[in-house]
Amino acid sequence: MKRRYFILLALLPVLLIAVALFFRAAYRPQPIQLQGQIEAQQYMVSSKVAGRLAEVFVRRGDSINKGDPVFVIDSPELEARLTQVQAIDRIASSLAQAVDQGTREEQIAAARSEWEKAKAAAELAEKSWRRLKPLAEQGVVSEQRYDEAYTQWQVALKTEISARELLKKAESGPRGEARAASRASEEATASLAAQVEELLRDRRINAYHSGIVTEVLLNPGELVPQGFPVVMITDLSDAWALFNVREDLLAKLPLGATFQLEVPALGKRVEFAVSHVAVLGDFAIWRATSASRGFDMRTFEVEMRPTSPVEGLYPGMSVLLRLEP
Repeated sequence: MKRRYFILLALLPVLLIAVALFFRAAYRPQPIQLQGQIEAQQYMVSSKVAGRLAEVFVRRGDSINKGDPVFVIDSPELEARLTQVQAIDRIASSLAQAVDQGTREEQIAAARSEWEKAKAAAELAEKSWRRLKPLAEQGVVSEQRYDEAYTQWQVALKTEISARELLKKAESGPRGEARAASRASEEATASLAAQVEELLRDRRINAYHSGIVTEVLLNPGELVPQGFPVVMITDLSDAWALFNVREDLLAKLPLGATFQLEVPALGKRVEFAVSHVAVLGDFAIWRATSASRGFDMRTFEVEMRPTSPVEGLYPGMSVLLRLEP
């Protein structure tokens, strides 16, 4: 009995230590694991022209460089519009040239001839009236005949004045306002033609960024609305990890801090640095705190970018972050 007693007494400290280690491990705060995903910059390739998709030069998964052809849109309506605008532009240019050149010499000569004819008629009417005047005073000619001669003379004078003014107008040419209006009309039609030509050039779209083609949203033969994205390009070199983090954990994620994130799809850890922190909307509330603290935990978006290029990093991949308690 004494021997058993001494054995139990010797094992008691070991048992107490084991129990203490068990409780310590059971109540020790566990590391916090956050799960996020990889995002990458995407570019929507679209056109300012509405029409029918004629041809697509790329497929999903293709690598594309800046300036490579992507698709072509067929727009017969726009081509017809360009023909109409060019015709209007030629008309406006012709009218502007006619205004700038002034009145034709033939018109000036015709106006001078009309003035000279009116002047001669006025002189003849005046002579006839002067001859009738003494005869009317002597009673040889009736007053009716005298009045008619006087009226014909006055009409001839007015006609001569009108012909003289028309001659002056023909010799001076168009007014400055007419010249300015003709030039403005020519500039407007030229600008409209340039606009339509620019739209026609936008039928053939080239890539304005390098990357991987991740989506082709339309097929050849389908109608393309103006500005509708036809192809989506993803730049895998511009990728980042995105986490939704409660605000009580933000102190552990300061801007510029680096972390080793586990990427299960790659089977390795990659170093990322915190690059951006932004609050989510009011709807993104994580949970309520205790009544004594009196506020709700909000959720923030935390972006982390790799400190060096990572090959094989695709959007949608999961990333794991472990934070010490």
